[in-house]
Amino acid sequence: MSPPFTLIGTPYSTFTRTIALGLQYKGLKYDQTPTTPHADLAKSYHPFGYLPTLVIHEIGGKKVDDILLRESHAIVRFIDRIAPEPSLHISAGDGGVAIEEKMWEVVSLLAFLGFPTVEYGVVKPRVQALDDGHPSDTEVRVQIKEGVEKLRRYLEVIESLIAPEGYAYGSKLSWADFFLYPLLADLRMVPEWAEIASPRIKAWIGEMDKLPAVEATKPGTLSAGARP
Repeated sequence: MSPPFTLIGTPYSTFTRTIALGLQYKGLKYDQTPTTPHADLAKSYHPFGYLPTLVIHEIGGKKVDDILLRESHAIVRFIDRIAPEPSLHISAGDGGVAIEEKMWEVVSLLAFLGFPTVEYGVVKPRVQALDDGHPSDTEVRVQIKEGVEKLRRYLEVIESLIAPEGYAYGSKLSWADFFLYPLLADLRMVPEWAEIASPRIKAWIGEMDKLPAVEATKPGTLSAGARP
C-alpha cells in the first residue's frame, strides 16, 4: 500500500528536512521525491518552485484527490492537526517562557531570518569554495567576514530566547528544534562552526543528534557529504 503522503524536495533542503523530521517523529508514512528548488519538477508542485510541497493522497485513511500543500508553516499546521501526538508544541513554563506562542516567535525568526543568515551568509559560499578549491581559505574568510559576524549576532539572539539546557525549551522537544536543527547541522560542516557555535549550541545539537528522526533524515544532507 502506498504511503498517504509524498514529500517533494531534496533531503539537502533545510525546510524539506524540517518537515521530514516532523513526519518521522510523529510516525507518519511518506515517500520522498527529491528535486532542487526551481527545477521543473519543483515548479510542477509549487507555483514559485520552492521547497517543500507535501502531496496529500489520503486523510484519515480515506483516499482524496491529490492535495498539494506548500510552505512549511502550512504543512506543519496540517501535520499537527492530523497527528497531534506526540506533540511538538510547548506549554507556558516550558523552557522558562511565559506563553506557548513564544515557540512560534522563534520558529518565525528561524524560518525567515535564519535561512538567509546561515545558508547564504556563510554555509553556501564556504561549501562552494571547499568544493572548487578556490578561493583560498584566507580569501573566502575575507569574503564571508560580514556574514560570519551577522551570524554570530543572530545565534546570540536565538540562544537568548531558548532554555539554558536541553532542547530549545528544556525537556520538551518542539517545532523550534526541528526548524533550527537542519540549519545548524549544515553550519557544523564548515570551519566557521568551531568559531561561532557556543557551548550551549553545541550541547543542544548533541542532544538532537540522538533522535531517531534525525538519523532517519540524514542521508542526502550536507552532513552526509551530499550535494543538491
